[in-house]
This record gives sequence, structure tokens and C-alpha cells, in this order.
Amino acid sequence: MAPRRKPPAPKPCPDCRAGQTSEAFQVGGRRKRLSDDRQEALCLTCLGTGHAPD
Repeated sequence: MAPRRKPPAPKPCPDCRAGQTSEAFQVGGRRKRLSDDRQEALCLTCLGTGHAPD
């Protein structure tokens, strides 16, 4: 009997790390400025899975 082969590991998404991306956001009243903090969002390329689409 032949040994089972493992399926190949999925390729990581090229646009994100672990399914999330970080982006800057604007704060302020009239004069919008970029905040020093970052905001996390789901990656729209892989939809949060972290694997590259086929």
C-alpha cells in the first residue's frame, strides 16, 4: 500500500498578513488629518482567510 501524500499547503495572500490589513484613517472637524493610529480591516482579496485565491 502506498503512503498517503499530504495536500500542498495553500499559498499566502499577497495583499495581507493573516487575513487583515491595516490602514490609516482621518480625524478632525473641518481640517481632516491622518491619525497616527492604524485601523484593522478584513482583506477583500482573500475575505479574511489569509490564503491566496485560486
